[in-house]
Amino acid sequence: MWSYRLNKIKSNHLNKSIANSESRAEKQRDQTLRDSGSAKLNPRYLFHKMAQWQHLIELFVASNLLAMLLALAEAQSWSALTTPRLLQYIFFINWVLLAFVAFMELLQKKAPSLSFEKLLYVGFILLQLIIVLTTLTLNAVMYFGQNFTLQQLTLPILCDGAILHLSYGVLIGTFCFRYLYLREQWLRQQNSELNARIQAMQARIHPHFLFNSLNSVISLITIDPNKAEEMLLNLSRLFRASFQELKLVRLQDEIKLCQHYLAIEQIRLGDRLQVEWKITDSILLSQVQIPLLTLQPLVENSIFHGVEKFITKSTISILIEILQNQVNIVITNPYTADKIPLRQGHGIAVENVKQRLEAYYGRSVVFQTYAGKGIFTTIVQYRYK
Repeated sequence: MWSYRLNKIKSNHLNKSIANSESRAEKQRDQTLRDSGSAKLNPRYLFHKMAQWQHLIELFVASNLLAMLLALAEAQSWSALTTPRLLQYIFFINWVLLAFVAFMELLQKKAPSLSFEKLLYVGFILLQLIIVLTTLTLNAVMYFGQNFTLQQLTLPILCDGAILHLSYGVLIGTFCFRYLYLREQWLRQQNSELNARIQAMQARIHPHFLFNSLNSVISLITIDPNKAEEMLLNLSRLFRASFQELKLVRLQDEIKLCQHYLAIEQIRLGDRLQVEWKITDSILLSQVQIPLLTLQPLVENSIFHGVEKFITKSTISILIEILQNQVNIVITNPYTADKIPLRQGHGIAVENVKQRLEAYYGRSVVFQTYAGKGIFTTIVQYRYK
C-alpha cells in the first residue's frame, strides 16, 4: 500500500520507480559483497595459529620440557644426565617441531579444502616421517663427523635409535592429535553458540528498528516522497546485509553500510543527530577487513543510549585510523549520568561485536569503553593481516 501511494505521488516527476532503484541497489550490493573476498573463520584452530610467533614460543617451551623428560628417562637419574645428551634431545625435538610446522603450513596452502580429520591423519604420518628422516640424517652426520667417511656406514648404525624415537613420536603424536581433535570440537561448539547468540540478537533488535523506520517512511510519503524513497532504499541495503552470512568484508563497505544506517536515523531524528567522520587513511579501507555488521551496531548503540535521550543537538564522532597493521576505531557520543545503568543493561550488541572480533583476530582485539564529562567513548582495536 505504501509503495502504491508513493509511486502515485511521484509518477509526475520521477522516471524510475522505487522497485527499479532498489533492484539496482541490490545488484550493486551483491557485487560489492562478492568482490570483498571475504574470509570465513578457519575451524582448524591450532594448525591455523601455530605458525604465529606466540604459538611458536609455546611450542618451543613445551618441546624443551619434553626433551628434558626424555633425556632424564633415558639416563634414569639426575646424576647420570649429561649436558651433551640433553642438548642433543633439545636440538632434535625442536628441529622436528619446526619442520612439522613448516610442512603443515605448506600443506594447508596446497590443499586448503582438506578436512580437519584428514589433516590430523596426514599430520600424524608426516610427524613420524620427519622423526625417522631426522634420526637417519643425524646418525649419518655424527658418523661422518667421527670418521670423515661414509664408506663403512652400515644399516644398524644408520638406524640406531630410530625405533625408540619412532615410538616416542607415535606416543606423543597420539596424545597431541587427540588434544587437537578435542580442541577443534570445542571450538566448533563455541562458534555454534556464538552464531546462535548473533541470530538471537538480530531477531530482537531488528523489529524495534524496523518499526521506527517504517513509521518515519509513512509520515514522509505525503510530505517528502524523495526522502521516503531514499529511506526505503537505505533500509533495504541495511537489511540485505543483515541477512548475509557472517563473514569478513572490506572496511570501506562496512563504513558505507553504517552511512546508510545513519542516513535513516538522520531522517528520523532530524537536526538532533550530528555525525562527524574522521578517517585518516581512506586508501587502506579497501585492503583492511572487518566482520560484517561490526561498526553499525556500535553506532546504533551510541544513538539509542545517547542521542535519543537528548532533545537538543547531539554529536556522534567516529574516528577510524589504520596505523602499522592496526585498526583503531573510536566512537564518542553524549550521555547523562543517570543513563549509565541503562546502558550496562543493554550491552548485548556491544558484547556480540567483541566476541566476533575475537573469533577472527584473537588476542589482538582491544575493546574498551569510558564514561566521563558527559561523553561516552567506545574504543575498538585489532590487528589485520
